[in-house]
Amino acid sequence: MDKLKTYFTSIGFDHSTSGKVAERFQQKTFNKGDYFVTEGKTTLQVGFVADGQFQYYATTMQGEEKTTYIALQNSFIASLLSYLTETPARENIRALTNATLWTIDKKNVLNLQNEIPAFKNFYVQLLEWQLCCIDKSRFDFITLPAEQRYEKLLKEEPALLQQVPLQYLASMLGITPRHLSRLRKKM
Repeated sequence: MDKLKTYFTSIGFDHSTSGKVAERFQQKTFNKGDYFVTEGKTTLQVGFVADGQFQYYATTMQGEEKTTYIALQNSFIASLLSYLTETPARENIRALTNATLWTIDKKNVLNLQNEIPAFKNFYVQLLEWQLCCIDKSRFDFITLPAEQRYEKLLKEEPALLQQVPLQYLASMLGITPRHLSRLRKKM
């Protein structure tokens, strides 16, 4: 719970409030390959990645996995559409490594928003940030060639390039691992 408290303190919550917020979360451990979200099932939880990595992916009609994002330590994860609309998830989120996640259910999120105004502000900002990231990545995927998408990833999220296996990054960029290797050598 210390990582969670430290996170909330680092973004401006006082020590007491950080503790009150952290108390609403539950720790869960995941082995590599375990699922936090499963496509087709409704999820009403948000998670904070204390340790490890989580892969967001969807399965195509041909049965191929397409990685849409990799979440690293000190980030929040959720299937936003499922969480917000209480409908079945269209994606999977699974642990790429052994991982520790602090989860909170929607009911506790709503209670915290009513009890702690600063948490409500945090929550709104978190959702806005996530929506902007989704929109930006969607737009980039449609309008930018692979080389420019790679350059943006290199500039904006270098930790992914250092920590995540090549095949997942290539899938995220919409290219083959071989093409990604050529781009990396070229840069």
